[in-house]
Amino acid sequence: TPARSMPKPSLVYLEQGTASWYGDKFHGRKTSSGEVYNMNKLTAAHKTLPFGTVVRVTALYNGKSVDVVINDRGPFTRGRVIDLSRAAAQEIGLVGKGIGPVKLEIVK
Repeated sequence: TPARSMPKPSLVYLEQGTASWYGDKFHGRKTSSGEVYNMNKLTAAHKTLPFGTVVRVTALYNGKSVDVVINDRGPFTRGRVIDLSRAAAQEIGLVGKGIGPVKLEIVK
C-alpha cells in the first residue's frame, strides 16, 4: 500500500500569556462575530484567531483545561492573550482570581 501522510497532531501549541474573563456587563450583547454573547457558554475572545477556532486553555497555576470556541475579538488590555466567558473561567478556576497565566493550544 502507498505510504499515507501522518495526520496532524490534534493540539498545536499557540501561545502563553495572561487570561482574563468577562461576564454580566456583556451578557446578551453582540460579539464581533455577530453571535450574541452568552457568559454561560464555553467561548472566548482572541485578537487574531479565526472565529470558530476551538482552543484548549490550560491554567498554568493549577493544570486545569477547558476547550473554548473563539467568537469575539479581544482582550484589549496590554499583555493579555485571551478573554474567557464566565463559564470557561469557572472551569479553570479563574473567576475568583480575575486573571491568570495560561497556555493556549489549537484543538481545531
